[in-house]
Amino acid sequence: MKTRSFKIFSGSAHPSFSKEVARHLNVGLSKAILGHFSDGEINVQINESVRGRDVCIVQPTCAPVNDNLMELLIMVDALKRSSASSITAVIPYFGYARQDRKAAPRVPISAKLVADLMQTVQIDRIITMDLHAGQIQGFFNIPVDNLYGSIVFKDYILSRAFKNHIIASPDIGGVSRARYFASQMGGLDLVIVDKRRERANEAEVMNIIGDVNKRDVILIDDMIDTAGTICKAAAMLKARGAHSVMAIGTHAVLSGNAIKRIQESALDEVVVTNSIPHKGKHAKITTLSVAPLFAEVIRRIYHNESVHSLFV
Repeated sequence: MKTRSFKIFSGSAHPSFSKEVARHLNVGLSKAILGHFSDGEINVQINESVRGRDVCIVQPTCAPVNDNLMELLIMVDALKRSSASSITAVIPYFGYARQDRKAAPRVPISAKLVADLMQTVQIDRIITMDLHAGQIQGFFNIPVDNLYGSIVFKDYILSRAFKNHIIASPDIGGVSRARYFASQMGGLDLVIVDKRRERANEAEVMNIIGDVNKRDVILIDDMIDTAGTICKAAAMLKARGAHSVMAIGTHAVLSGNAIKRIQESALDEVVVTNSIPHKGKHAKITTLSVAPLFAEVIRRIYHNESVHSLFV
């Protein structure tokens, strides 16, 4: 079987994650200078030859989203103009994924715009994790590997040895994600938090569909942004008799007062991954690394091995 060697470059969004991925692959990060001109323009210089080589760029498009997205595009352009053979963008967190449809009149579908930009600069492949909506893969005409964070969460939950746990979706839109996770956990029961969103980043929890009395509830979501939804959901679940409430969110956006809100909430624990960098340690927040998973997926792709078999 033919295999290929590759080079890994890191953007400035999450260099510690890039280093961890490279370490698990037993390769060093390739050299590039990333900077800004005085007016804020991004400046990139690739400091080693990539002619005829396969290249990975590790860059989550997290806050500041526009800067990190633009830096990724400029790095790709620099590598293409340096005659790289192929470019894989490793994007642990895909910014703008929430804007995947026209939810109101006269609004953009920004996720599609971002997909078009990435294809315009000739990215050859995308590796990401837990897209907000699976249909975003269809916005691309190139391979998109959408990895499942459930593989790391499953092992962590099993280590907690819950005896009466149940999976919960924080909203109707997340039911398919929660149902998949429940099946991965051996067919656990599922409850749904019914909410009404009044405006962006604000949610009002209305009702619980299902019985949570004396159960250990595990809320499943793809991201935790302001944490308003999961905190209100936890309060209602506890009011309905839940023994404990754990929230799982792949991407720890944690904007605004999210951390303070979590610390003061009825949540017993919040489990996230390191797809997005966040500083400091907090009593209720546990961070699991997905760098080994991304490293293994990169290895399998460049050795022509199955990626899907990791998740079955």
